Amino acid sequence: MESTVVRVATGTRDAVHDITAECERFAASAGGDGLLHVFVPHATAGVAIIELGAGSDDDLLAALGDLLPADDRWRHVHGSPGHGRSHVMPALVPPFATLPVVGGRLALGTWQSVALVDLNVDNPDRQVRLSFLEG
Repeated sequence: MESTVVRVATGTRDAVHDITAECERFAASAGGDGLLHVFVPHATAGVAIIELGAGSDDDLLAALGDLLPADDRWRHVHGSPGHGRSHVMPALVPPFATLPVVGGRLALGTWQSVALVDLNVDNPDRQVRLSFLEG
């Protein structure tokens, strides 16, 4: 297994950050056929396979905002207002995804991208672990 960590700055507001290029570079460097496992070692972030750049990323954030409002309803209360929602989000957007790699290339669909989803405005510095398992 080959593995690396990519650092991502997500900023100070809810974010859907495209990490497809980083995943593609790592898959190409690993070469061959296998599986790319994408994992965020954070209790408040997730990985989504989604179309980006055509409004879907904003729609995802809007849907998460409706499901998980940044208000005072959360029992987990440290940090910024509504921080507890960030700890619930990975149950909806899991902190991992596994993607097929064929000939060193991600086998994504035409409009699919790999995105880091982060609602935690208190921690803008994220890590993403990429692991390649050769098939």
